[in-house]
Amino acid sequence: MKQDMIVILDLGSTENTTIARQIRDLGVYSEIHPHDITPKELNELQNVKGIILNGGENRVVDGAPVDVDPALYECGYPMLAVSHPTAKCEKILEALPDLAALKEFVFADCKAQANWNMKNFIADQVERIREQVGEKKVLLALSGGVDSSVVAAMLIKAIGQQLVCVHVNHGLMRKDESESVVQVFKNQLHANLIYVDAVERFLGKLEGVADPEQKRKIIGGEFIRVFEEEARKLEGIDFLGQGTIYPDIIESGTKTAKMVKSHHNVGGLPSDLKFELVEPLKQLFKDEVRACGIELGLPESMVYRQPFPGPGLGVRCLGAITRERLEAVRESDAILREEFEKAGLNKKVWQYFTVVPDFKSVGVKNNARSFDYMVIIRAINTIDAMSATIETIDWNVLQKITDRILAEVEHVNRVCYDMSPKPPATIEFE
Repeated sequence: MKQDMIVILDLGSTENTTIARQIRDLGVYSEIHPHDITPKELNELQNVKGIILNGGENRVVDGAPVDVDPALYECGYPMLAVSHPTAKCEKILEALPDLAALKEFVFADCKAQANWNMKNFIADQVERIREQVGEKKVLLALSGGVDSSVVAAMLIKAIGQQLVCVHVNHGLMRKDESESVVQVFKNQLHANLIYVDAVERFLGKLEGVADPEQKRKIIGGEFIRVFEEEARKLEGIDFLGQGTIYPDIIESGTKTAKMVKSHHNVGGLPSDLKFELVEPLKQLFKDEVRACGIELGLPESMVYRQPFPGPGLGVRCLGAITRERLEAVRESDAILREEFEKAGLNKKVWQYFTVVPDFKSVGVKNNARSFDYMVIIRAINTIDAMSATIETIDWNVLQKITDRILAEVEHVNRVCYDMSPKPPATIEFE
């Protein structure tokens, strides 16, 4: 079933996503589009029932206030203007609409139906993917992260073996994650999956490199090279699948919003890219992506996977990476995740992980002097990742985690708990 849609036109408001989320919570699909959308582009969107002109503090660009194409007022759609005093429509509000006003506009004025749900969304996207791709092939870098996993599951549902997934194991994944990708996508979903074991290649390139930014550049650059090498071996690839989601687009900036940070899948692609992009999740928020993954049949452990930096454990094995400390990070992280799940903290705490610094301390193990590494535990809560608070963990849970790490992880004789909020600390150590 095609979902009815309310279009929000961005005229400089910082609250576009707030209104979009409220409308979706009412069961009606909404999308945010630039203020300069043309009547032709608007009419090409499917099942539009109404338009919200959302003005705000960023409405002035290059010294002049931005506005919509006057021809939009003649398109016949019900329109609501927020903080846009010069709008030529019947309903103009000075502030964000409350829920009652939003309901009245969406259901009474626009006659929209509450048919936005994940099942309908998936059916709609599957149809769009098939129309876009036809009989051709799509290439996807499948990291095992939430976004790439969900887009892979969506593409498999839509085009099956026409999707070619490439999973690169760079040796910096968490415990059993590469194995999990193979198990779910190759063995359960029967994906056309190419598995690349590049562990020695990556660790060799990283040997002796201590600077965090240099490590990131090496990992990112080498990943692109491995992916390109695999792509060159394939024939007939016309499309590139991307796990772009809506926050990626917002953070990368719009015509009336400043860039927070660039995302590789929004602004970092080469201008001479020979592939056409397939991005079925680009209008979804993170929680909606997770709901989509569950609806597509992915396991909860994959859908609710912890946020994970692009360089993986490479920036949690502090300083120059050694295999010894890398294994200590991997094993201690696995224990932490296992015990948090047992204690019911895995969905309560936003992010939790371990790091191993590149220095040793004196201790006692097996009744003898030891000179080994420490494991630092970090567990934080945040809404937007711009600031973060420390989770207060029950002492018995911390004690059990500590006992297990000291008993089960080699070359470790000390466990610490990081009590630093953001700011002044950052979420990751590197």
